[in-house]
Amino acid sequence: MSATSPAPALVAEGLGKRYGRVWGLRDCSLTIPVGRVVGLVGANGAGKTTLLNLAVGLLAPTTGSLRVLGEVPSGTAEQLARIGFVGQAAPLYDTMTVADHVRFGRSLNPRWNGNGARRRLEGLGIDLARKTGQLSGGQRAQVALALAVAKQPDLLLLDEPLASLDPLARREFLQSLMGAAADQAEADRPLGIVLSSHLLADLERVCDHLVVLSGGEVRLAGDVDDLLGSHRILVGPRADAGSFPANQVVIAESHTDRQTTAVVRTESPVLNPAWQVSDIGLEDLVLAYLGQPAEAAAPHRNPLRTVATT
Repeated sequence: MSATSPAPALVAEGLGKRYGRVWGLRDCSLTIPVGRVVGLVGANGAGKTTLLNLAVGLLAPTTGSLRVLGEVPSGTAEQLARIGFVGQAAPLYDTMTVADHVRFGRSLNPRWNGNGARRRLEGLGIDLARKTGQLSGGQRAQVALALAVAKQPDLLLLDEPLASLDPLARREFLQSLMGAAADQAEADRPLGIVLSSHLLADLERVCDHLVVLSGGEVRLAGDVDDLLGSHRILVGPRADAGSFPANQVVIAESHTDRQTTAVVRTESPVLNPAWQVSDIGLEDLVLAYLGQPAEAAAPHRNPLRTVATT
């Protein structure tokens, strides 16, 4: 592609990964634009880690195809120089100092910005002379992030980096992440970020693109503003999904004896005065799609529907 039309950060077509008889990811078709901050959401076992490991070349697909930054992942040094990756455990060498890690990175990465990593860590109050095995969980996560950013990658993949952090450490980590993205944008090197997390409130603050995985399949993907703008919460007299207009696809619904609450996807205004219409937040949107049954892909008019009765 030309310089004015960069390849997407990630393109998957029918992508699948099987572990024995179990599919960790199945029939995944997905395009993630370049230079975006993507929230990757799903329950445990949804396929998030599998997708990220495929993207960085740690796993090979069982079915389908995957291109990352325009290339098939192969784990070559040239490809890895363009991709930063932070795994769930923020892997570091416990007996090495922080400064040792920074120096070590310089020998492996052609774009290495060790001075930037040192400034970032010193600004966070992290002693570069300490061994990483002596650091707190939040400090280790910050070191792992600083090292990944020091590669000056085009794409940064983060697999549940917030899971074990307290609220203050999570906030500091996200601030560092957004600071790194801003620094590369100023240098005319946009940084794409894919952030896997269960913590929806944190994702809502930083992400502009969303991917929801459930049961190894993509249930929802798109720009956050577009997704929120095309979904509504309706509260009104009890009704079933078949009574909704054809332009309102019921994603999730719950009922009492007299009342129905429904999450619907629609591009048109809801004109029925019997319904109280509310905008939807990211958490309610994600939970609606995560609640879809496995047979949701069956072709019928309301293909994405879950029902709860109280």
